[in-house]
Amino acid sequence: MNAIIQTQALTKTYGEKSKKPFTALSNLDLTVQEGEIMGFLGPNGAGKTTTIRVLLDFIRPTSGHATIFGKDVREHSVEIHRRIGYLPGELNLWKNETALNTIRYIGKMRGGVDMNYVNQLAEQLQFDVTKRIRNYSTGNKRKIGIILAMMNRPDVLILDEPTAGLDPLMQQVFNKLMLEFKAEGKTVFLSSHVLGEVQEICDRVAILRHGKLETVETVQNLTHVDFRWITITYREPVRIANELSAVKGVYDLSVTGNSVKFRMSGEFQPLLDVATHQYVVNMNIQEATLEEAFLAFYGDNGKSTESKQKSSVKKAERELEVVS
Repeated sequence: MNAIIQTQALTKTYGEKSKKPFTALSNLDLTVQEGEIMGFLGPNGAGKTTTIRVLLDFIRPTSGHATIFGKDVREHSVEIHRRIGYLPGELNLWKNETALNTIRYIGKMRGGVDMNYVNQLAEQLQFDVTKRIRNYSTGNKRKIGIILAMMNRPDVLILDEPTAGLDPLMQQVFNKLMLEFKAEGKTVFLSSHVLGEVQEICDRVAILRHGKLETVETVQNLTHVDFRWITITYREPVRIANELSAVKGVYDLSVTGNSVKFRMSGEFQPLLDVATHQYVVNMNIQEATLEEAFLAFYGDNGKSTESKQKSSVKKAERELEVVS
């Protein structure tokens, strides 16, 4: 397969000359293949948007290298942009213009647009193009962003939190659009913290933590992390909770009446030896969700520093905007 997006040791540090420089992205090595949907996961402040802005040459890296279509993102940014559809996390458009006029204007800037295709996208997304931008809800503003990203039939979509504000029905429509886009042999690079969305449509996911790449895995592999949720229902109230808690690999045990639920890793035989000390009516085994796998990679440390990380990135980006 052809590599569409590649980064090598990509690093972005804000305030390098200050007393407290902040590294938002550190030595990122990532490859996105042609014809795949790659999920780029991490909480707010993990470095996802910084990565996207570097790829699009909106900001320059401190060090490292990035290419799209095999071309350097700095030297060939104009050429690359012609073949990319982009949806930013925060979409700022002309509030007093209608969506239709905005689409036509941006389409003209890009050399023309097929309005039949625009109307098709709007119909699928149940989007009224006649209203002024200021009158749209958050979800509808995401819809116009999706239309603007897709309307020129790009080779690659780079989307930053594309379904924020969309209702569940529209999220399914979005998923269908992405799968159809992929079926044409095209590529999607999708930043998100909506893990269910990634689980449904992505081929692989990259997990970013505090600006560093934790892992790149297929969705299938990531959901098969080494733990499962076990629920055992007994004929009588649970009397062996302490025995079950003592089994190697059993964590987070809770009892409700005749049922006990816990997280299990490792071999099952030691569990079965203890679990059958009471009469078992039913045993349910549930694979870890992608969200649980994600949290397993992060652990408590990821939760405790998320807010601080997000604040530092926002502050650095505001300072950058003032300078520019």
